[in-house]
Amino acid sequence: MPLTNGDASPTTAHLLSGVQALDYAKAHEVLRDEPSSRDGLDARTLLDSSRNGGLTYNDFLILPGYIGFSASDVSLDTPITKRISLKTPFISSPMDTVTEHSMAIHMALLGGLGVIHHNCSSEDQAEMVRKVKRFENGFILDPVVLSPNTTVGEAKQLKDKWGFGGFPVTVLNDASKHYNFRSTKMISSYCGQIRTNSEKGLYFAHFKLNLILENFQQLTKSLSTENGTLRSKIVGMITTRDIQFHPSLDEPVTAVMSTDLVTAPSGTTLAEANEVLRKSKKGKLPIVDSNGHLVSLLSRSDLMKNLHYPLASKLPHSKQLICAAAIGTRPDDKLRLQKLVDAGLDIVILDSSQGNSIFQVEMIKYVKEKHPELDVIGGNVVTREQAASLIAAGVDGLRIGMGSGSACITQEVMAVGRPQAAAVFNVSSFAAKFGVPCIADGGIQNVGQIVKALALGASTVMMGGLLAGTTESPGNYFVSREGQLVKAYRGMGSIDAMEDKKAGSGAKNAKQGNAGTARYFSEGDRLLVAQGVSGSVLDRGSVTKFLPYLLSGLQHSLQDIGTRSLPELRRAVSDGTVRFELRTVSAQAEGNVHGLHSFDKKLYS
Repeated sequence: MPLTNGDASPTTAHLLSGVQALDYAKAHEVLRDEPSSRDGLDARTLLDSSRNGGLTYNDFLILPGYIGFSASDVSLDTPITKRISLKTPFISSPMDTVTEHSMAIHMALLGGLGVIHHNCSSEDQAEMVRKVKRFENGFILDPVVLSPNTTVGEAKQLKDKWGFGGFPVTVLNDASKHYNFRSTKMISSYCGQIRTNSEKGLYFAHFKLNLILENFQQLTKSLSTENGTLRSKIVGMITTRDIQFHPSLDEPVTAVMSTDLVTAPSGTTLAEANEVLRKSKKGKLPIVDSNGHLVSLLSRSDLMKNLHYPLASKLPHSKQLICAAAIGTRPDDKLRLQKLVDAGLDIVILDSSQGNSIFQVEMIKYVKEKHPELDVIGGNVVTREQAASLIAAGVDGLRIGMGSGSACITQEVMAVGRPQAAAVFNVSSFAAKFGVPCIADGGIQNVGQIVKALALGASTVMMGGLLAGTTESPGNYFVSREGQLVKAYRGMGSIDAMEDKKAGSGAKNAKQGNAGTARYFSEGDRLLVAQGVSGSVLDRGSVTKFLPYLLSGLQHSLQDIGTRSLPELRRAVSDGTVRFELRTVSAQAEGNVHGLHSFDKKLYS
């Protein structure tokens, strides 16, 4: 008898005619016993070019797994080189419209890494590296030190240059045994009173005091150097408050510096020094040896940064931000590299559109021989054969991608390259055998594509256009013809980038000093062939809000997949636990917004 609406059957309904329903408690056992027990494809089958052609990120999806943890439990720690790891897998590209010191600083503070471009003079690039290294420290081992002869005006210039205004003042010997600076100010004031009320009986005293003052000034001049010195007697501290409204820029800093110093002895641990600094309510804490000589410095602002940026990419021993920069493979780049190393560089990226060249192999060997403390990342590569050459030369990391960037037209113009998903999977699986981490460089448009790149074996992802519209990227905003706020963005293979005059400053031939021409081996070309375009990108606000959005989205995606960390994700992909599905064009349309008259796509709040 058929059931009518509202009736209940005492037995399980039959979905298939004549087929008895199985015991629901045995669902897992039945699934295991089925001939094809897993939905979807494993990564190797998915990326088999002989079956499916070359795939990119939009051509497939990752199938969901089991959620047994919260998104906040997902760890995103990942290596960028053999020796250095980051808290998040986000890298900003070494493009002149993406990464200079501001982007590099904020990327490092947020747990990623910014790679400073080299489409500028070597001096300018080294200066940017110095700004990154000085931004956050534990113990500042090379503080900017002033001498007593430094003027207030010079101190203000140093503040503008470095972005901070707290400087210790030192002398080479203990001049305070003979004179102290407060006494000098009193002598100077007394001499002024004598000049004002001069009488014959005071003439000799006036003369004698002036002689003392002159002798003292000569002594301090001989005892100090132009910039002061570390491991010399500290006699005071200059702060922004001391010089901000001081009327005379020509007066020495000794006239306004603070002398009531709170110091800590050499050998104090970072935790102990932080506690002394907290209790003292001072902005800076000088660390001195038994003779009162300055050894290092601790800054209150760095304590605040530690609180606000717990994921910051820092060196464990110095607590300085990790800094990376790009160079080319020309002979002149060896000189550039030395300046960057002197500025404190940690990672160098050899920037080339096609990394499998004799020029890059020789540069890798040079870097490993001359600067063994420096990690070197090679690239770009898209095949295992390319990767093998650079791995054999000794690279600490690889950069994968050729022609997949939003502003790159290499695949179109040169007919050379590889779809990015295929490139990332094949190269990273080969490099993993040698413990070489890989960067997926190019083609990243959203959080989902970041997840796919990492699932296919990349340790980190490099972003250009996705970050070019943020506040921290170089350049100015302007309003487009459509009335939208945008920022200029260009590929390094664009004519605009390759003809940039400032990049070749100091070179006999401006083309030979240009990062764009070097990257695409075009230094000697009479006619430049573009491999990139110039355009603009929409404003994305500050990277301090955009990167946390990417981080949170990545954590939620790994939660949906059912993996708690990036190493676990890569392991699950390798053993076939994480599965994939090909997408047809219709499936791609279905997966995007559709069927709406209008909509507002707000990514985060």
